[in-house]
Amino acid sequence: MMLKPSDKWTWYYDDKASHLMLDLGDNMLFKTNLSNKLLVKCALDVNEFTVDDASSYQTFKEQISYLQLSEPRQAELALYCVAAKRFHKPVQPKSWFFDSCSIVGDEPQEGDIVQLSNSLNKGYFIVLESGEASSLCAYVDLEEFQLNPSKALVFGQAIKVMHDRMIVVNEQLTVQPVALVS
Repeated sequence: MMLKPSDKWTWYYDDKASHLMLDLGDNMLFKTNLSNKLLVKCALDVNEFTVDDASSYQTFKEQISYLQLSEPRQAELALYCVAAKRFHKPVQPKSWFFDSCSIVGDEPQEGDIVQLSNSLNKGYFIVLESGEASSLCAYVDLEEFQLNPSKALVFGQAIKVMHDRMIVVNEQLTVQPVALVS
């Protein structure tokens, strides 16, 4: 089943779950990965799923479709992205977890897939909100991304990173194999 955004969807904070939730109607609930300490104050109120949310969902869903993820995982990640873009508290970049890039590329835009790496691993992230020098990104791989020996990011988790750590990799993901016919 393809998940289609609806103006009947509602964001709300669930005290029992201690997380931001999205009521999708038809007795379906989506639990975001945003706990109370990561949320802006307005997220604790009931909020409509807006036209902007739906537009962000489409942007993220389109880019995520190029990743090697199942349809349910794509929808989950897109909703994590929308929730973080709208309700994540402003945070400082945590760039020290990542290596600087020698490649100076384009400024990442919302929805871009970027690669970040460190001495332990490299992984893909989607840009949720692009700022002047840094962007809020969400991790898109299913295996954990080790930030250091004792700290890791999980699927859909957001982190803010300076642009000098990012390589935009949209093209590498969207290149489809071409059959050469003679």
